[in-house]
Amino acid sequence: MEYLYKIGMSHPAELLILAFLAITFIQSGIDKITDWNGNVTFLKAHFSKTILKNKVPLLLGVILIFEIITGLLNVIGIVMIFIYENSFFGLLSTILAAKVLLALLLGQRIAKDYAGAMTIAVYFIIAIIGIILLE
Repeated sequence: MEYLYKIGMSHPAELLILAFLAITFIQSGIDKITDWNGNVTFLKAHFSKTILKNKVPLLLGVILIFEIITGLLNVIGIVMIFIYENSFFGLLSTILAAKVLLALLLGQRIAKDYAGAMTIAVYFIIAIIGIILLE
């Protein structure tokens, strides 16, 4: 137990960022799975005046897959830091998180939802800090 405490205290920022991203992406993925129809309906309206209007279910499915993969890799990253003091999966998952956030940002910008894009920018900054710390 002392070993886990030592590791946790040696990498607090990295572990907290990975936990933050894991919660963010896993919860978002679960929300998409449990309320698929609601999400599709909302997003069809959100993108109704854009080039993405006919691609919403496909794009939502792609984002869902990447969110779940990213969240699980964040969890694996946490475990790998505790067990092996190895940040490879943490770095990989945080880079993937930043890429998913860029895709979401692009969608918000295409939809001209600038407030939504600004919110994603905050998550992106956290991911970039995680990348810097995990390098």
